[in-house]
Amino acid sequence: MKCLLLATGFLTRIPVPAITVPPADFAATIRYYPIVGLLIGFTVAVVGWMGAQVDPWLGALAALTMWVGITGALHLDGLGDLADGLGAAHGDRTRLIAVMADPHIGSFGVVAIVLQLLAKLVLLHALSPMAWWPLILLPFAARIGPLVWARWLPPLKPGLGASVAGAVRYRDLIGWGAVWTGACALLPALIVTPLLIGGWALYLRHRMGGINGDAHGAGIELVETALLLILMIASRL
Repeated sequence: MKCLLLATGFLTRIPVPAITVPPADFAATIRYYPIVGLLIGFTVAVVGWMGAQVDPWLGALAALTMWVGITGALHLDGLGDLADGLGAAHGDRTRLIAVMADPHIGSFGVVAIVLQLLAKLVLLHALSPMAWWPLILLPFAARIGPLVWARWLPPLKPGLGASVAGAVRYRDLIGWGAVWTGACALLPALIVTPLLIGGWALYLRHRMGGINGDAHGAGIELVETALLLILMIASRL
C-alpha cells in the first residue's frame, strides 16, 4: 500500500499522505505505475465525457487539461528535456546529458511539447463521437513501458533511471503482461503496445545508449499519443 501511495504521489498531483521510506522502497514504486495509469485514465475519461456533453471540442480540451493537470506535466517536462538534449547534442553523449540536466527549456523542447499537446487535442476530438471508456486503458498500457525500459536499458547516470533499474522483477513483467492481455480483450487496439514500448527502447539504445527519468517520461507521452492514434484509426476501419 505504501508503494502505491508513493507511486500516486510521484506520478500525479493527487494529494496523498506524506510517507518516508528507504530508497529501495521508493524504487519499487515503479511496479505500481500501471495502476496509477488506470486512475489517470479514469479521471481523464470522466472529465472528457462530461465536457463532450456540451461540445466535442470542449470534451477534448477538458480531457487534455485534466491529463496535463493530474500528472503535473511531469512527462511533458521529460519530453521537452529529451528534445532539447537530442537537438543540441549532435551525437555527443556528454553534451546530451548536460543539456537534459539544464532546468531551462530550449526551442526544441518548446516545439516538442506544443506538438505533443496539439496531437493529443486533435486525437481526443477525433475520438469524441466514440465511447470515452477506452481512455481509461491508454495511460495504464503506456505505464507498463517504464518497467520494460528499466529492465532492459542501462541507466545513463545516477537518478530516477538508475534507482529503478534493479526494482523490476521478471514476475512483474509477467504479471502486468497478463493484465495487458486481458485489457486487449476489452480494447483490441492495445495489441500494438509491445511494439511501441519495444520500439522506444530500441530508439533510446541507438541514440542515447541507455535511459534516464526524462526518457521514461517522454516514452510514456509518446506511447499514449501513439495509442490514441491507433485507437482513432481502428475506429474508422
